[in-house]
Amino acid sequence: MNTTILETDEFTIRNKAVWTAGDFGKIAVPLEPAGEEFMARREVTPGMRVLDVACGTGNLAIPAARAGASVTGVDIAPNLLEQARERAGREGVEVQFHEGDAEALPYGDGSFDLVVTMFGAMFAPRPRRVAAELIRVCRRGGRIAMANWTPGGFIGQMFKITAAYVAPPPGVPAPALWGVEATVRERLGERVADLRMKPAITRIEYPFSPAETVEHYKRYFGPQQRAYAALPEDGQSALRRALEELWTTHNEARDGTTAVAAEYLEVVATSA
Repeated sequence: MNTTILETDEFTIRNKAVWTAGDFGKIAVPLEPAGEEFMARREVTPGMRVLDVACGTGNLAIPAARAGASVTGVDIAPNLLEQARERAGREGVEVQFHEGDAEALPYGDGSFDLVVTMFGAMFAPRPRRVAAELIRVCRRGGRIAMANWTPGGFIGQMFKITAAYVAPPPGVPAPALWGVEATVRERLGERVADLRMKPAITRIEYPFSPAETVEHYKRYFGPQQRAYAALPEDGQSALRRALEELWTTHNEARDGTTAVAAEYLEVVATSA
């Protein structure tokens, strides 16, 4: 199996550039507890074949491997895969990590019992291709589980603010549409059975102030790093102020740190 992306186009090249920018691993650390909880609800058993799509630094893959599953993680960003391999090594678990595109997964039909993705595949630019691929690589009767930020939740609001300053690429739907139940039903359609969705909340915490959190995202979160780079100096300042206001308004911490509640949509379907 080829583990690199051989076929690329404008969408794929741009998406890869976004997620290799910065260092998403530093953004993902506060999301590790959400990944643990999400996988605990999947009831992973030893020997189960699990695929983590857009796996990042392994927030789902590593808990699945710890539960005894045969785990594969795939991501478009080689820098994140390297971090995932290092994490797995530190934890003493075995995961096969491959470079690949959620829109063209490098695996055969029905290869996995459980296909998962958390705040990952939702960012691929062509969601219908993603939906088809998630279903294709899952065996009939297997499960597909997604965690997708909602438009009205905190992260969805952050995306909306950023998009107001830097328009998304033409023809690319907003990623947070994966957090809308009607959209998910339309995309997965009749190709799945027993489609269940429910909102969930995760707490995102950083050990510094909201203003420092905004700077942290500017430095390490690829989508925001590239948004700032596309703006003149006054536009960058305006975007920073808008984001600081968002983080400050939603901050639940009172000790100089930052803690926000962020809503996502949990999607679970059975491959038909």
